[in-house]
Amino acid sequence: MKRGGYSYEVSVKSGASDELINTYILRPIAGLIVRSLYRTPVTPNQVTLAATAAGLAAAALYSQGTPLLTALAGLSLTAKDLLDSADGQLARAKGMFSRAGRFLDSIGDFAVNLAVFCAIAVAMVRGGSGAGAPALCLCAFLGLSLRVSYHVFYQTSFLHLRNAYTGNRTSEEILEEDANEDRLTSSLHRTFLILYRWQDAFIARLDAACRGRSGTSGVTDERWYGDVTGVRLSGFLGLGTELFLLTTCSVLNRLDAYLWINAVGMNLLWLLCVAYRGVILRREGGKISFSGRRS
Repeated sequence: MKRGGYSYEVSVKSGASDELINTYILRPIAGLIVRSLYRTPVTPNQVTLAATAAGLAAAALYSQGTPLLTALAGLSLTAKDLLDSADGQLARAKGMFSRAGRFLDSIGDFAVNLAVFCAIAVAMVRGGSGAGAPALCLCAFLGLSLRVSYHVFYQTSFLHLRNAYTGNRTSEEILEEDANEDRLTSSLHRTFLILYRWQDAFIARLDAACRGRSGTSGVTDERWYGDVTGVRLSGFLGLGTELFLLTTCSVLNRLDAYLWINAVGMNLLWLLCVAYRGVILRREGGKISFSGRRS
């Protein structure tokens, strides 16, 4: 654990690579939680488990399908999102980052997202939305999962260039250096790969297709992954933004609208991010500096 007082600046990631909703809303509020926990025995992993519990509680509320409980489910998701920000901020503030915590966080996110969309499908079928609701919820779950993985891939790559937040990798395949993982970390690592390997492989192939085979487009790693505009665009696809949209529609009791925003609006935004990299950044890569300014 780090000695000295709590520092909000130490606890947050790079503002350039983070989601706007995280930078201006979630992380400042989560910072208040972290400040209150900083000198307590509470660990980041315990906060992660609390976040997962809040998310699963949201799923239970969604399954009931009533307007009031749907609104409460959205608020429970907000609580989950705040705790999800607080666990990482607490880890950085206390210097308690661990690989086990990294995997636990992602596994919890997957479990919550799956439970929430299953619960919404159940509620919509009960409410008479028809047999197509489960298929729409499945598409929404898969779309959200891949978009968030896209954001995480470029955020992680951006931070690695700045020698920050290096505990995460863009690909979490088991390497020689992982041979000494303790049993818990090893189990979580393998579970993570079951859930996320297909997503990471898809995003890596999409990245390669945008950049050009074998990097023949002439864009260096520094210019490709360090481009500020590209990473800020992908920030709109992060989990905080996605859950904020779901929370808003839940409070308004318009889950049907959320599913269409998810399936159409967010995928169009993803397509814009891909087009920026595959067309603009690839074409002008040699002219774009690490700071994002054209040279």
